[in-house]
Amino acid sequence: MEREVLSEYGLSWTAFSIIYDLWIWESIETKKLAELSGVSKATVSNITKTLEKKELCYRKGDQRDKRITYVVLTEKGKRVMEELYPRFHKGEVEIVSSLNGDEHKKISRLLRRVIRDNNF
Repeated sequence: MEREVLSEYGLSWTAFSIIYDLWIWESIETKKLAELSGVSKATVSNITKTLEKKELCYRKGDQRDKRITYVVLTEKGKRVMEELYPRFHKGEVEIVSSLNGDEHKKISRLLRRVIRDNNF
């Protein structure tokens, strides 16, 4: 799906993951964004710079603590996600379409366990 859907927007999987998290939360501290994406703060910084050039997000400092930086989704970023997510989700559904109901439940349970056990 990265090649078929994300490449049209010039996004990598990690960039999509970051935009998705911003779409859900609107504004996230860079440290938390790195944790959610499973990458380093340096990687978040580099990807955020690229996304800022595309006008999909921007960074802003915390008024009380200058060491903290937040990443905020722009209106353009919201529009991109509103266009992109349904197509991406459709691809996800197609990937698991060969599984029956019991298999869907089992794989969901196992994935939740992996997420929980690894503190994602």
